[in-house]
Amino acid sequence: MNRRRQKKLTKRLVLAASIGELAEVRTLLRAGAQPARADAEGTTPLYAAAVNGAADVVSALLDAGAHPDTESGHGSEGTPLCAAACWGHADAVRVLLKHGADPVLREDHGTGYCPMDWALAGPHADVVRLLREAGGTRSADSRAGG
Repeated sequence: MNRRRQKKLTKRLVLAASIGELAEVRTLLRAGAQPARADAEGTTPLYAAAVNGAADVVSALLDAGAHPDTESGHGSEGTPLCAAACWGHADAVRVLLKHGADPVLREDHGTGYCPMDWALAGPHADVVRLLREAGGTRSADSRAGG
């Protein structure tokens, strides 16, 4: 597949993932869209689905080969699990953890917040419980400052 077509498919996949269009996501994946490829802004389809709480799309992307811990964006987004935890999307958190997302992985290449920091800032008690059950804790930096 040529590069231009792949770019278009990626752009469409990120959009479909962000609005939770599972049927369109599946169609695009069958057409050759890569589930882990970021768009021009650096947003991955998995992040777009997670931040918007589209757990069914999160599951489809992970099943298609997206890695659960890949950071998205160019410093302005983060990991899918942090995104889902930040907004209290318990179903998306559950799916990400089931697929091996690291509950203690800090964003910004290890210098930012972890999922528990975001869940506690919400506050999202159900997400905090899910993360604790998976071994999640607050980052040392957030404990010192908060």
